[in-house]
Amino acid sequence: MDILDLQTSESLRLHSADVIRDSGLLDVANIRIEGYSQIIPLRVYRRTDVKQDVPVLLYFHGGGFTRGSVLQADYVARHFAQHTPALVVSVGYSLAPRFPFPAAPEDAWRAAEWARKHARIYGADERKIAVAGYDAGGSIANGLTLIARDRGLHIEAQALFGPMLDPSLSRLGDEHILASDITASDCAQSYRAYLPKIAQRMHPYAAPIESTRLAGLPSTFIATAQNDVLHVEAEQYACRLIDSGVATHVTRFPGISHAALADDPAALLEGVRFLQYRFDRLSHA
Repeated sequence: MDILDLQTSESLRLHSADVIRDSGLLDVANIRIEGYSQIIPLRVYRRTDVKQDVPVLLYFHGGGFTRGSVLQADYVARHFAQHTPALVVSVGYSLAPRFPFPAAPEDAWRAAEWARKHARIYGADERKIAVAGYDAGGSIANGLTLIARDRGLHIEAQALFGPMLDPSLSRLGDEHILASDITASDCAQSYRAYLPKIAQRMHPYAAPIESTRLAGLPSTFIATAQNDVLHVEAEQYACRLIDSGVATHVTRFPGISHAALADDPAALLEGVRFLQYRFDRLSHA
């Protein structure tokens, strides 16, 4: 029996006896699925007071493609689970340099496939999927929307927080003027680990800002930070999406750094409002 068959029975056990109860508000289950190159962890959050057939939100942590985990993302994943009527699935995708591109976005695809197959176990609707991510996780989330479009899976919306979208590093802001807490050197080091082959740095799933085919992507929210070298490329990408006919909302949050954007209350509130609007549209469709 393969890992996905094992996972079906494991999911049922975790949803009952082995679930972690969070003050009666959330059920949290830690599970594992087969990824692209290795077994990867998922952490599933479900509110105890929501009705059946809620949407699924896949969340991808930050860490420059080389660090991070579902544990690191726990605060933000819980925030989305507590403030939206969604089943939140936090994805522990494979990290570079041990597992370079395309392992992470392919792990994301397998997480989406898992959600589509198992959502009903957790009271969610597999036809209603959204994605969100911070930093490298924003890149992975956006890459998943491109993969899903190309492979025939509908994703309703994406919310990207300080995403890394330009491996060419040609659109970075000035780190000194912006007083950025990440530098061009930091970004270059991350991309060298994640995209060791030069040709990979133009692949649309890794470098969406270079893509000439963005039509058909889901409605998008992009949050950027004023004191972040990445805000330039993220805002230019928002313009590219708008030019391609994608409904896009972009907000730059003043006076905060890239790191602070990960769990900034105002940015999370705006992201929740965006996702809530998209989920409300689904419930009335």
